[in-house]
Amino acid sequence: MSTVPIPRRRVHRLALAALPGLLAMVGGCSADSNDPVVVSVVGDREDFAKPLQRLPDPGAKLFLDATAQGLVAFDASGDILPALAQRWIVEDDGRSYIFRLRRAFWANGARVTAPDVARMLMARIESLRRFDPDGPLDAVQAVIPMTGEVIEIRLATARPYILQMLAQPQMAIVSRDGGTGPYRRKTWGKAIILTPIDRLSDEDDAEDTPVPAWQTRVLRAERAALAIVRFREGQAALVLGGRLADLPLLVPAGVDRDAVRADPVQGLLGLAVTGRGSLLDDDGIRAAINMAIDRSQIPALLPIGGWATSNRIVPDQLDLGRAPTDPDWAALSLEDRRGRASAAVAVWRDDHGDPPPLRIALPQGPGATLLFGLLRRDLDAIGLPVRRVSMTSDAELRLIDEVAAYDSALWYLGRVGCARKIHCSDAADAQLQAASLASKPEDRAARIAEAEALMVAHNGYIPLGTPIRWSLVSKRLNGFQPSPRARHPLNHLFRRTN
Repeated sequence: MSTVPIPRRRVHRLALAALPGLLAMVGGCSADSNDPVVVSVVGDREDFAKPLQRLPDPGAKLFLDATAQGLVAFDASGDILPALAQRWIVEDDGRSYIFRLRRAFWANGARVTAPDVARMLMARIESLRRFDPDGPLDAVQAVIPMTGEVIEIRLATARPYILQMLAQPQMAIVSRDGGTGPYRRKTWGKAIILTPIDRLSDEDDAEDTPVPAWQTRVLRAERAALAIVRFREGQAALVLGGRLADLPLLVPAGVDRDAVRADPVQGLLGLAVTGRGSLLDDDGIRAAINMAIDRSQIPALLPIGGWATSNRIVPDQLDLGRAPTDPDWAALSLEDRRGRASAAVAVWRDDHGDPPPLRIALPQGPGATLLFGLLRRDLDAIGLPVRRVSMTSDAELRLIDEVAAYDSALWYLGRVGCARKIHCSDAADAQLQAASLASKPEDRAARIAEAEALMVAHNGYIPLGTPIRWSLVSKRLNGFQPSPRARHPLNHLFRRTN
């Protein structure tokens, strides 16, 4: 007797038919090895509704990673692995990247083709270059569909970090109906049910069986306090997206210390000077703010070990060709630094009168409250009043808390440069543009190093330390790994699976 393949849409319906039963399990405990994996991510539901607009919020990143992969992706260890592209080759001395797409489908059942991907990818690259004009995408000349399954990214000159950039969530390939996985979404009340697409993609192997519950992910975006309580009570197996702002909540919550995992990330945690006017246009005042902050007191506010403060923009040598630049006051004692800073404020006051309060934009959360208290004390000590405002308000100083997208000084310098509307050095910006045009690696490195020194001297960004990223992980998730990219693929939570 002949058999008739089950249509893909019917398989999808069969996979989702078990949702009421899955949700009944979710209402109980998430600790059983066969239950769906309930994941809480710190944020709100808008992170899922408009993920591209909400980046770099952790919920938006996680949702895109789960439902709309790019050509490549990061695994939990920070290495590049195939995603929408099943393999690739690099030719022409790094100026040509040729990707073969895997067999994939859009949410409406249509086949994903190279022309579709090339068009979407080039549009995304052009959009992102406005915010990172000197990054790895600056050299992209074209994205060309070579066949129905092969595309080429053609570069004017080699860029060693292009794959790291292509693995970012903002490089996700998304159509009007959604992305290509590795999960398909289904909204159920305030939660999102994620079902693995690999079981739904092959018509020939489709079976009249639901997806096993343990392969399903139930995703919520919620306040950190609620996520922590849900985890403590066994109603979630994983909490992602923890940052400095909410870290102190772990202490009174009574969560098992073994469940707390910190990611070994690099990036930026500090204050960007986003205000203008006579006060912040004064070089001495910006330097005074940088000098006055007692960074040594910050770790005592945070219940996490191994966190390091910093007064540098770029944390390591990377592609500078030399060690990162320290500010000229780095060797001074705190007393001497504050003496210089107070003198600069006094000079400004003699010319302009009492300085207006500096508005500092910080996120909600007890960690941010503790940080504001420290900043207020330190800046008040040199005669600069401050007040706290929300992240959506106008501000003279604004917290940047982001993990580096790729391993280059260009990411750090570009993130706090002129294109981001931060108080910047025109001379440094010119050096970054010259680095983008340099044909020789040594010339490029020299330009980057010059730009870095100029930006440190300009004090448009006030470094505090490395970003903090923490998670809560149940013992059930034996495949979870701390990630140098703070990326935790939801299909890599078990050693035995997908």
